[in-house]
Amino acid sequence: MYSGNLTRPSAELERPASVSLAAAQFAVDLRSDTVTRPTPEMREAMFHAVVGDDVYGEDPTVNLLQSRAAEIFHREAALFVPSGSMGNLIAIQVWTRHGHEVICEERGHIHQFEMGSISAIAGCMPRTTYIDDGILTWELIEPLLRPKSRYAAQTGLISLENSHNMAGGTVYPCEIAEEICDRAHENGLPVHLDGARIFNASVALGRGVAELTGKFDSVMFCLSKGLGAPVGSLLLGSHEFIDKARTARKLLGGGMRQAGILAAAGLVALEKSPARLHEDHANARYLAEGLSQLPGVRVDLAKVQTNIVIFDVSDTSRSAAELSAALEKRQILANATGKFALRMVTHCDVDRAGIDRALAAFREIAAPHIADR
Repeated sequence: MYSGNLTRPSAELERPASVSLAAAQFAVDLRSDTVTRPTPEMREAMFHAVVGDDVYGEDPTVNLLQSRAAEIFHREAALFVPSGSMGNLIAIQVWTRHGHEVICEERGHIHQFEMGSISAIAGCMPRTTYIDDGILTWELIEPLLRPKSRYAAQTGLISLENSHNMAGGTVYPCEIAEEICDRAHENGLPVHLDGARIFNASVALGRGVAELTGKFDSVMFCLSKGLGAPVGSLLLGSHEFIDKARTARKLLGGGMRQAGILAAAGLVALEKSPARLHEDHANARYLAEGLSQLPGVRVDLAKVQTNIVIFDVSDTSRSAAELSAALEKRQILANATGKFALRMVTHCDVDRAGIDRALAAFREIAAPHIADR
C-alpha cells in the first residue's frame, strides 16, 4: 500500500568485473534492483529540472523532493543523500557517540555491506544476533542491551531493516516493529530504520509507509532500488535530527551542488513507482515457484514476500559461483550470496518473459549435473 497522492505532478552488490556493459544491456539482470535504468519520464524531468546550490539549501527541486518525502512519511523534515549507505551512517553518527554499540540483525546491511563504516567512521561496534527470517523481536533484542557500567560498551542505537535484504526480502509486521520502538524508548534508546525497500514492505503488508515507520526515530529509504531512480536516498526525522544530519552529510562529502537534476528523477520515482511494485512481487513469486520445481534447488517460499529470492543450490553438485558464471554465459545475471546460495531480485526492467528465460537457462545448466549424480 502506498500512502502518497499518485495524481500529484511528478516531480548493494556491485557488478562483477566479468560482466561487460554490452552484456548487461541485453541480459536478464537479476543481480539487484539497483541495476534499473531511469524511465523516459525520469529522463525528461531531469532534462527540465530547475536547479540551485543545494549546499546553500537553494535547489528548488531538491527542496520539493525533501518536503514531499516528509509529507508522505508524516515527518517534520527529510534530507536527500547520495546513497542509502550514507543515510544509514549519518543516522548512526547523529544518534551515537564513539564507543557505543549498535544492535542489528547479523546479516543487516549496516553490518554486512557498508564497508565497516559503522566502526571505521562512526566509531561504534555492531552488536548482532541471528534469526533465520531476519525479523528481530524485543525478546531477541533485550538480552543484547548493555547494563549501565564503566566497564562495558554502552548500547547507543537499535537498527532494523525492512524489508530485510539478505533474509530474502522478508518484512516486519507493524506490531513487532512498534513493540521494539516502544520498549527501546522506555529504555532511553533511539531506533533507526534501514528502510531501503520500505515501499516493497508497504505493498506486501498493504499498509502505508507512514504507518509502518511512525514510531522510528529516523528512517532511510532508497529511490534507486525498486523505485527505479538512478541515484539517491532520503533520510527522514525531526527538524532537529535533520539539521544535525545535514552537518554530518557535509562532513562525509555528501553535499551536492546542483543536485536537482538527480532529485527530479527521484520525484518521479517517489510519486509513480510504488504503484507498480506489486508486479515485481508477483514476478518474484513466479520465479521462486519455478525454481522450486527444478531438481537440486531448494526455495523457502514462505520467505518470498517481496522482490527478493534467495535459494539453495547445494543439491546441484555445483557452487553458486559456478552456476552464476554459467548463467552469465546465457545472458542471465545473478549473484552468489554464499557457497551454495544464489540471489535473484526482480524489478521494473525484468518482465515475465525475462523470468521465463532465467528459469529455462537454469534448467539447462543444472539438469545435466543432477542426472550425473
